[in-house]
Amino acid sequence: MEKINNAAGIPISPLLANMENSLSADNTMQLVKQRLLKICVLSVIVSVAISLIAKVLITLINIVTGVAFFGKFMTDYHSPAENHLGWWVVIIPAIGGLLVGFMALYGSKAIRGHGIPEAMEQILTNQSKIKPSITFLKPLSSAIAIGTGGPFGAEGPIIATGGALGSTLGQLMNITSNERKIILAAGATAGMSAIFGTPIAAVFLAIELLLFEFSPRSILPVALACITGAAGHHILFEAGPVFPMPNIELPSNGALAIYSGIGLIIGFISMGVTKIVYLIEDAFDHLPIKWQWWPAMGGLAVGLIGYFAPHTLGVGYDNIVNVLSGATAILIVLRLCLFKFLSWAIALGSGTSGGTLAPLLTIGGAAGALLGYVVLMLFPDSGINLPLAALIGMSAMFAGASRAYLTSIAFALESTGQFNALLPLLGGCTAAYIVSFFLMENTIMTEKIARRGVVTPDSYEPDLLVKISVGQVNNTAINILNPENKIANIRDMIRSGQIGAEEYFVVSDDNGNYVGIVGLHDINDHQNEPESILEDIIQHVNLYVRANDSLRKAVEIMSAENLKAIPVLADERIVGLLSESDIIQAYKDERKENEQSTVHISLKRQKLKVMSRGKNMFKPQS
Repeated sequence: MEKINNAAGIPISPLLANMENSLSADNTMQLVKQRLLKICVLSVIVSVAISLIAKVLITLINIVTGVAFFGKFMTDYHSPAENHLGWWVVIIPAIGGLLVGFMALYGSKAIRGHGIPEAMEQILTNQSKIKPSITFLKPLSSAIAIGTGGPFGAEGPIIATGGALGSTLGQLMNITSNERKIILAAGATAGMSAIFGTPIAAVFLAIELLLFEFSPRSILPVALACITGAAGHHILFEAGPVFPMPNIELPSNGALAIYSGIGLIIGFISMGVTKIVYLIEDAFDHLPIKWQWWPAMGGLAVGLIGYFAPHTLGVGYDNIVNVLSGATAILIVLRLCLFKFLSWAIALGSGTSGGTLAPLLTIGGAAGALLGYVVLMLFPDSGINLPLAALIGMSAMFAGASRAYLTSIAFALESTGQFNALLPLLGGCTAAYIVSFFLMENTIMTEKIARRGVVTPDSYEPDLLVKISVGQVNNTAINILNPENKIANIRDMIRSGQIGAEEYFVVSDDNGNYVGIVGLHDINDHQNEPESILEDIIQHVNLYVRANDSLRKAVEIMSAENLKAIPVLADERIVGLLSESDIIQAYKDERKENEQSTVHISLKRQKLKVMSRGKNMFKPQS
């Protein structure tokens, strides 16, 4: 019986040495890269398909709009606001809502809503598995809802459709749930990139709302998909910014402060918008009418508002361009802000099929323009301009409502091409994000699923187990036993204190070669005969980790092989054991160290040192 530490160790047996090749880091990394390449290829395939579907969706919306409002078959965009139907316009959105309600009833309830929360829920609770039928039901129902005047954008439905397509492909392939999540996110964000031509914003959207991680294995497929989607946008739609606006000059410091203040106010408005949307949804939930009729009721409200404010009908991307131009009359902007919000909130609360991004951009842009107008009235020499104030409002509204901070900034820059707006956007979106983070528990994207008990990650911290090496935590004082020792003798030695009651012991043969490990619980198990030898209860663990490996790698091996402990290797010798309790304790210690508040520099102590040195300077030399 002996103990060893890092200065000495047990030679590894030939069997254990041979196992190293099967678990080498090079082989593991090569396998990871091969699978990553496969996921990248699948993501690009999905993005090509979703780019074509995006074109089909936009065309379907235009066709439905033409038939519903103009009685013509038209594939080009015509604003529903140009209709001449009079009071008949009230019933058209209701007919669209009726069709969507029955599509949800007889097709799938998952087509209801704006897409992103539903995708988040499937990622977090259902291993990223979405029904394949959503791939065609969502765009068809959205084309009907939006084409008949629903105040939504096409981006929400195409994000949901892209996610469903990616998930469906992932379910057909032999891949892990995490890889399926990546393809789902790639399809969803490729759809956004195909609609708006904003690949960077789409990548950020994946990180902030879908992936809940930041790693090469997830970013590379998503980035390739978003680039492909952007190429699809340029080929199938247009090459320029989707929301062109007047060129913006770099603002002064005073103007930056005002733009940040506008963002702060928009942050409070975004809170109100989110709460009102869900209050309306709750009101529909309490109606004594079956849910399939709600979209038709919401459609009636949309039609009635659309009669008095025609520009609230339909997608409304032209409204965003008009607001960003700064040339729209302020009363029209005010009407658009109020009535678009009212129409969208009622329609969304009724459970029809549509998106949130375009309405939020419209409402935020109009609110920003209104705030900018007030500032210019009070302070004509403030140095701000209405187009940039509208852009700040547009971006800050999405940042506050969704808490997709980086997405909001990148989207505003890419969709307008105005990169001089970066600093004002940073200030405005940061202010809105601060308000949302501190004063709102859930966002417009997470409130629905939070009510169902789904917890959404709100931070993307590095894996603590990756930061800690095995050598930092493993037990290096090893009790070495011989396989021929009797269990009764080992029990006596533990009781007498000759050897410590360690959780696990290393077993080596007469030549000093490692054989396996044995647990204290096995030694004390009364089902094992006292006269039996350790050889009968040894766990022949022929796997190991190195001292410089991460705890993450150790956990992966131990969980895959159902091990309670694993030997630690350094300089080709066994120098320690790593057990489950060691890993748990290391995790607890690291969490405590990260969260514990301590003062490392004491100003009082430094002051005393300075005073002491000052006194010594004036002491006479002996």
